Amino acid sequence: MMVFVSPHPSLYIAFAPMPKIQSKYICQSCGYQAVRPAGKCPNCDAWNSFVEELSSRKETSRKTAVLRGAAAPVPITEVDVLREPRIATSFPELNRVLGGGIVPGSLVLIGGDPGIGKSTLMLQMASALKDHVVLYLTGEESAAQIKLRAERLETRPSKNLLILAETDIDLINVIIEKSPPDILIVASIQTMYRSALESAPGTISQMREACALFIRIAKARGVPVFLVGHVTKEGVIAGPKVIEHMVDAVLQFEGERHYAYRILRAQKNRFGSTNEIGIFEMYDGGLREVVNPSQVFLAERKPGATGSTVVASMEGTRPLLIEVQALVAPTSYGVPQRTTTGYDAKRLQMILAVLERRAGIQMGMYDVFVNIAGGVRVEEPAVDLGTAVSIVSSLRNKPTDPQAVAFGEIGLGGEIRSIHQIDKRISEAAKLGFKRVVLPRHRNNLHSVPSGITPVEVDTIEHAITELITS
Repeated sequence: MMVFVSPHPSLYIAFAPMPKIQSKYICQSCGYQAVRPAGKCPNCDAWNSFVEELSSRKETSRKTAVLRGAAAPVPITEVDVLREPRIATSFPELNRVLGGGIVPGSLVLIGGDPGIGKSTLMLQMASALKDHVVLYLTGEESAAQIKLRAERLETRPSKNLLILAETDIDLINVIIEKSPPDILIVASIQTMYRSALESAPGTISQMREACALFIRIAKARGVPVFLVGHVTKEGVIAGPKVIEHMVDAVLQFEGERHYAYRILRAQKNRFGSTNEIGIFEMYDGGLREVVNPSQVFLAERKPGATGSTVVASMEGTRPLLIEVQALVAPTSYGVPQRTTTGYDAKRLQMILAVLERRAGIQMGMYDVFVNIAGGVRVEEPAVDLGTAVSIVSSLRNKPTDPQAVAFGEIGLGGEIRSIHQIDKRISEAAKLGFKRVVLPRHRNNLHSVPSGITPVEVDTIEHAITELITS
């Protein structure tokens, strides 16, 4: 407190000190804080990512923080667990990715490229939950735009679907306290802001504050909250790890805009497996589930084509039969090209090195292109065998066996290593009418073989090439 003493003895004026304005610089890529700006972030090596943020909040003393009173620690054996049933959506594929349905009080972040279908999926889910009050909070579209999109969808929304076009989280908090919904959808988290902060919407501080508010709403009231998040050009959610660490589940909506199929993949899930995926198809009326994805992905396959092999991949508990295509052509450059779509480029380099060193197939004079048909992205090592066989098939211009399915991991010694859940892969191949299955010799979990399927065990890459490529 500052006191100004006037010449008159009975008069004095007191001035309260102005709150100290603090300035800090925050990296918009990783959230690293610094007292002065820098061209390159020392934490994530991002260039020109620091943004100045001002804060005039008074720091609370340690003594005051203690006097506020914190919850006393409780033995874990005395903690009460409320086992509330999950809320089932109209999409079994979405229920699968969430771990069985919507968990009350959970915070779910859904990311994806612009136009991939994030808002469409949320609006279809909200329209179908007619027995629950759903508040759709929009910061990018008006209520009229949401209504027009809802009329285009197959599901007819009820009066329980409420639309609120607002971005100030303080006002949103007041509205929710007056009338809390059963489910809250926020589209998108980057548009939310708190007026007390000097930074612009979409910055790390604003997104942290907005996410913290929705966490309190979810945990204190048991309201499931879905946050729609944009992604950067690198394919990661904007404001990345700051939000991902705070939420309960992170779902990534994948797929090319020029393809009809979309894949919903769980990257983080505190209430279920992170290996599950949901497959959807985009059409004029919105999104619909793909009941038999293996049949869909192989529908346009051309039997007898060179450089094509069917592989069995596991996505969580679901087996998928997909087509691996390869094209090998003489290079026109000094350094041969290695291009992949839907497949790991580094793993392709390893497979080419194994083919040269262990199988004696020279690839240094050829460009190699690998594509996973249908716009799917696979990361499982079991696809290695099909990728290698497709490359050799294209190089020799000889087709692979059209009635065979291959799977197995390739080791650096050229051996075919065992993989898990072989039974489910073989059963999926039998359902679609395949006759032969090429699998690792040292399998450890094959219990039975369906009728009509002939298992062919291989132990090296050379043996697999002999069995799959017609002479």
